[in-house]
Amino acid sequence: MPFDTLQEMEMSMKTRSFPASALPLGAVLAMVALGTACSKPAAGPPPGPAEVGVVTMTPERVVLTTELPGRTNPYLVAEVRPQVNGILRERTFEEGSDVKAGDLLYQIDPAPYQAAFEQAKASLAMAEANLPAARSRAERMKGLVEIHAVGQQDYDDAVAALQQAEASVAAAKATVESARINLSYTPIRAPISGRTGRSSVTVGALVTAYQPVPLATVQQLDPIYVDVAQSSADLLRLQKSLNGGALTRDASWSRVKLILEDGTPYSREGKLKFREVTVDPTTGSVTLRMVFPNPDHVLLPGMYVRAVVEEGVLSDGLLVPQQGVARTPKGEPYALVAGKDGKVEQRMLTVGRAMGDRWLVTAGLAEGDQVIVEGTQRVRPGADVKAVPFVPAAPGAAATGPAAPAAK
Repeated sequence: MPFDTLQEMEMSMKTRSFPASALPLGAVLAMVALGTACSKPAAGPPPGPAEVGVVTMTPERVVLTTELPGRTNPYLVAEVRPQVNGILRERTFEEGSDVKAGDLLYQIDPAPYQAAFEQAKASLAMAEANLPAARSRAERMKGLVEIHAVGQQDYDDAVAALQQAEASVAAAKATVESARINLSYTPIRAPISGRTGRSSVTVGALVTAYQPVPLATVQQLDPIYVDVAQSSADLLRLQKSLNGGALTRDASWSRVKLILEDGTPYSREGKLKFREVTVDPTTGSVTLRMVFPNPDHVLLPGMYVRAVVEEGVLSDGLLVPQQGVARTPKGEPYALVAGKDGKVEQRMLTVGRAMGDRWLVTAGLAEGDQVIVEGTQRVRPGADVKAVPFVPAAPGAAATGPAAPAAK
């Protein structure tokens, strides 16, 4: 009866009894030799140093940026209020529309102010009509008093009358100007160019001069301000790095990028205008104001954004891939380095910020160090390794490796 495997043969021999003369001696010795040969593993070549992928540290120019949360604010804001009392006779703009400075927004009934203006002009004409007679009488009295034809008191009365007439003319002119100003306030015009909000009144409403509630608000949205908060501790750290020469700034340091609240980048760059000179005692932060072009009105006042601000430039920064940095149970970062003697060294690191998929290392590594980023699970400090340059996989490429055995 044929057997598929040696195990089946052995089990059959154990479960079945054979007489001593059933099998020839040569067959028994052959089966024993076959079992001994199958039980020993095949001898292979001795293991060599583990092959690991390394990245050689090379200083490079690193632009340090920080993201700061903030809100958008209009470039200019004007609350439209009446400067005279009256009844609104007309509203000439559409809510939410764009207006230019000087455009008519509301019209207050001008009839009472037109009448007051005409009355003031008439009073001025009366005052001016009395002025020549008073001036002629004063001149005549001056000649007569010199020859003692009239008394000094008569001359003084004539001079006083002339002065009263001149004062009446001046007062009438002021009244005319006041009436003219009030009449000019009856058309309410846009003080700035921008976009209007909703109107708080309708035609026929009574409005009062300088009332607390504005009739409407006009906001200039192009350009637009972005105000962000930066902690005073970060500001001190940045100033210390700049003063010490660790960081430098180039001509583009004031350019700012913006990330919208849905995570998409804003298509236009802004510019840092100024930093507030006082620290908010409640938050411990200072306000940075930036200006962004906004021709399409994508940015609206009050919108939450994140500003990417350039802090400075590090001319000789060392960037390590994140997969090459591990941490101890205490959370201390370290890296495995392939030494010049082919042995693995463990280096404790001081890392700064993450720059994409790499860490900025400030201490623990030097130029030319070969950091192990692939195969770290197969080596330990002091082990012999064979360092090969690490080649990152192309995005979307399938992972390569030994083929898995087929399932039975």
